[in-house]
Amino acid sequence: MSSQQALPLGAPASAPQQRVTPHNLEAEQALLGAILFDNETLNRITQQLRPQHFYDPVHGRIFAACQEMIATGHIADGVTLKERFARDGGIKEIGGAVYLMKLMDLAAPLSAQAQSYAELIYDMALRRELIRVGNVIADLAENPPERHDAKDIIEEAERTLFTLAESGGANKGFQDFRTALTASINVATAAKNRGSDVSGISTGFRDLDHLMGGLHGSDLIILAGRPSMGKTAFALNLAMNVARIKQKALQENPEAEHLGGTVGFFSLEMSAEQLATRILSDFAGIESHRIRQGKIDKDEYVRLADSATELQMLPLHVDETGGISIGALTNRARRLKRTSGLDLIVVDYLQLVTGSGKTDGRVQEVSEVTQGLKALAKDLQVPVIALSQLSRQVESREDKRPQLSDLRESGSIEQDADIVMFVYREEYYLSRAEPEQGTEAHFTWEQKRAAVANRAELIIGKNRHGPIETVHLNFHGQFTRFSSIAR
Repeated sequence: MSSQQALPLGAPASAPQQRVTPHNLEAEQALLGAILFDNETLNRITQQLRPQHFYDPVHGRIFAACQEMIATGHIADGVTLKERFARDGGIKEIGGAVYLMKLMDLAAPLSAQAQSYAELIYDMALRRELIRVGNVIADLAENPPERHDAKDIIEEAERTLFTLAESGGANKGFQDFRTALTASINVATAAKNRGSDVSGISTGFRDLDHLMGGLHGSDLIILAGRPSMGKTAFALNLAMNVARIKQKALQENPEAEHLGGTVGFFSLEMSAEQLATRILSDFAGIESHRIRQGKIDKDEYVRLADSATELQMLPLHVDETGGISIGALTNRARRLKRTSGLDLIVVDYLQLVTGSGKTDGRVQEVSEVTQGLKALAKDLQVPVIALSQLSRQVESREDKRPQLSDLRESGSIEQDADIVMFVYREEYYLSRAEPEQGTEAHFTWEQKRAAVANRAELIIGKNRHGPIETVHLNFHGQFTRFSSIAR
C-alpha cells in the first residue's frame, strides 16, 4: 500500500507552470539586422538556417523575404522590405517600417558576429524540436497506434532522433566539379602513397584486392551462392580480416588507424556465439565441431584461451537479431557509427531482412531492402556487403556456376548492387556425384576432384568500377576458412 498522503478534499493541486521553449529573440534580431545592414552576411552564415528555425514567426517571415530578394539579385533593406510587405498587406504583422529600421540600427555594429548568432538560432531550434519529439514519443508510448508495440515505437524514436541529429547534413545538394575532382585525386593519392593498388579497405584477399582496389564507401556488394558454398564463412573471414588489420594497426602504430576498419556484422541466421566459435576455430587452428563438443586436449585449450585473449578487443560488433527490419537495421548501423565508428557493414543474409510492411509482394519488399541498404551505404559512406541466396535453377544445369539471373528476386538486387560476387566450389558438387568405384568414370572423377580439392572460385558477375573476372581461393573446410592461393 502506498504511504503517500492524499491531498485534502477541496484543495486543488497547483497548476503546472507553462514551459517556455528555448529561444533567443535578441540573437534573431541581431542576425536579421546584420543581414539588412549588409546583404553579403547571408552568404557568410550557415546554410542550415531556415525561416522555420526562428522562434518568432515575424522574424521567420523577414528572413524568408531576405533570402528570396537577395537570391534574385535585389537589395534587402528597411526600404525594400517595407515596400514588399506593404504590397501583400503584411506590413503591420511585422511591426511596420519602424521595426525594420530598429533591426538595422540594433545590429549594424554586430554583423561580424552574424555566424555566431545563426548557430545559436539553429541550436535553439534543434532543442525545441527535441522537446517536441520527446512529447510525441511520450504520447505514442501512452497511446500506441493499433498493431504497434514498444519495439516499433523505439525504432521510430531512433529514426526520428537520428534524422534530427543529422539535419542539415544529409541534403548536401549540388557540389561543383572541382570538389568532386579533389575527392577523386585524394583517393588516387592515398593509393599511391600506400605503395599498392588498394585505395579502399583491404579485404585481406590479395587477388580480390588487386581486382577491386579494396572495399569502397557507398558501395553495395552482393555476395551470393547456393547453400553450403561458404557464403557466411567467406563474409566472416573478410570481416575478420578487416577488423584484425585495424586491431594490429592500432596496437603497433596508433597513427595508422586508417588501415582496416570497424565492422558491424548483422547475423540474422547464426548466433553471435556461433560466429565467435568460427572465428576462434580459424584463429586457433582447431576444428569448430571439436570446440563445440569439447573434444580438445589441454594444449589446444590453452591455445584457444590465448586466441580469445588476443581477439577480445577486435573491432567487430555482432547483431544477432533475427528477422530485423530494414528500418531497425539502418538505425542500429547509424548508432554504431556514432558511438564506436563504422567502416564496413555485413548483412547475413538479404532475404531474412524484412521491409516496412507497406509493400505488396515479396519482390517489392526485397526491392525496398536493397534500396535501403544502398542508401545506408551512401549515407554512412561505408561499403555494405549483403549475402544473398540463389534460386534452385542452378541445380538443374550441368554447369552449376551461378549467373546474375540466378539471384532470387534478381531484378532489384542486380539493379541496386554495385558489385555482385558468387561463391562457387565445384568440389562440393563432385563429392555428391561419385561414380561406382573401379570404373573408368570413377578414375576420371578422382582426377577432376583432385584438381579442385580445397579450391573455391569467387566469380565477379557485376562490377561497376572494374573488370568482371574470377578470383581463385583456397578453402579449408575443417576451419571454414578461405585464403589467397600462394604464388
